[in-house]
Amino acid sequence: MTESRRRRPRADAQRNRDRLLAEADAVFRQEGTDASLERIARRAGVAIGTLYGHFPSRRALIGALLRERNEALFARGRELLAGPEPGRALARWVDAMVEHATAYRGLAAVLAEGLCDQESELHTCCRELIVLSGELLASARADGALRREVTGADIFALMSAVAWVRGHLPAEQAERLMSLTMDGILSPSTR
Repeated sequence: MTESRRRRPRADAQRNRDRLLAEADAVFRQEGTDASLERIARRAGVAIGTLYGHFPSRRALIGALLRERNEALFARGRELLAGPEPGRALARWVDAMVEHATAYRGLAAVLAEGLCDQESELHTCCRELIVLSGELLASARADGALRREVTGADIFALMSAVAWVRGHLPAEQAERLMSLTMDGILSPSTR
């Protein structure tokens, strides 16, 4: 048996995986990341063992759902990094990260846990978010657009806080929090 033949899933297995991802997306959008995995499997028309066969943990399922979104977010970060206004690029990056982290209620907390857990399926993408954030911070700082004491951890905490607010309070409150915080971390000449 060739290597490529061993790696390609059977057609029915691929259909099950695709249905699981579609149903997980729908259920997580409705109920958040703590939604019942059994419910997702039932909606996909498969047994819970089939779900765990494809995705051994909740984080693995979430990681698979986010794969394309992560790549789009990373591309956006690289595009912003190449742009002419580092302070505005940093603000747009924080907006993009918050948008990403609010795809599902509770996702910001899952991402924060993934950053801290090196064994997590989400750790690599979270590290890349931190790396891109650090590069955008360095660019903004070199341009004089950012207060010196602001760190990448501050930006990740900001993203998590605003994502939490968006999930629990009116959108206007989240936007106000974001605006006030960005005004506090950007240098006065950038605002």
